[in-house]
Amino acid sequence: MCGARAKSGAVVPSSSVSTSPPVLADSARLGPVRQTYAGTAEFPPVARAYTQVSQVVRELGLLQRTPWFYAAVGAAIALGFGGAITGFILLGDSWLQLLMAAAFGILFTQVAFLAHEAAHRQILASGPANDRLARVLGGIVGMSYSWWDSKHSRHHANPNRVGKDPDIEVDTISFLETDAAASRGIVRLITRKQGWLFFPLLTLEGFNLYALSLRHLFSRGPVKGRWTELGILSLRFGVVLVPIFLFLPLGMAFAFVGVMVAVFGVYMGASFAPNHKGMPIIAPDAKLDFFSKQVRTSRNVAGGWWATWLMGGLNYQVEHHLFPSMSRLHLSRAREIVRDYCATNDVPYTETSLWRSYAIVIDYLNRVGLAARDPFDCPMVSEYRRA
Repeated sequence: MCGARAKSGAVVPSSSVSTSPPVLADSARLGPVRQTYAGTAEFPPVARAYTQVSQVVRELGLLQRTPWFYAAVGAAIALGFGGAITGFILLGDSWLQLLMAAAFGILFTQVAFLAHEAAHRQILASGPANDRLARVLGGIVGMSYSWWDSKHSRHHANPNRVGKDPDIEVDTISFLETDAAASRGIVRLITRKQGWLFFPLLTLEGFNLYALSLRHLFSRGPVKGRWTELGILSLRFGVVLVPIFLFLPLGMAFAFVGVMVAVFGVYMGASFAPNHKGMPIIAPDAKLDFFSKQVRTSRNVAGGWWATWLMGGLNYQVEHHLFPSMSRLHLSRAREIVRDYCATNDVPYTETSLWRSYAIVIDYLNRVGLAARDPFDCPMVSEYRRA
């Protein structure tokens, strides 16, 4: 009975079909790890799909830049910062300052969305100009553009592909059963309940992003724009932290920073998590056409204009992965084209509500976390002990 219960805990993404499991050198020690990966057999190539869809998109002018739209977005964010700074000055020594801290966390996340779009060359006309803008905006957020760009480019090339997508590599949270089974110590305890702990852990994600950025910039390898980014980050943290610790009592200042960074981390994680988590995991050696690879591993979030503002256009993840240089303003029209093509050619197109996407992510992470339990521990006995 224990064996039957353990077998039901295998993690199979909702849209995938089983292929051969990965080979583990120490499978006996890790226990029954059986996560399955999708490949060419499950996702047969769709002939000329991307060529046909992109031709329609291009003819409709949906790949044109929209500088005035982004100027308006930037102006709105600048006004938001002006209001938050005014509130900070007027409130003075008051615990209501934590509301201003939360506002700053939201505003910095909105700047991060713009940095993401500049890095994808959506805002300005030339690539170098977009790169410079992304580097400055990333610095305002407190992140290294060179670190993020390298990581994010690899993700776009191979979303959810084992061994190639850095976004499914283990970092406290395990996205693959093999990583969950290999966890040890306190990380193993977290992994067992990682679905439920995912959003609480995001309160620390802002600090994690800052640390990863600095580690990258201080690494020994070549880093493009190292000193420029270090200069921008030094100026940024000085401008942000000095007034906080200068004008607020020490305890309140630490609380202000904690709330600001926690809101930033949760907002960032809550915006990026629905995009691919819980979607099919692609086998390392699978050979998929570009259209299938991008559409089948991505999830859209329904909601229209409010979701677009809330998530900086990340709600149209399918279209963003197909056309990464497309302006946020055009993604909704591209969605109609891609959805029609997928319906005509029987290609699964995934879209759900924001809350449903979070439920899917939590469930998926909890199922992956089952691999972190003791392989010799009978689930029925565990339930009996708790009772």
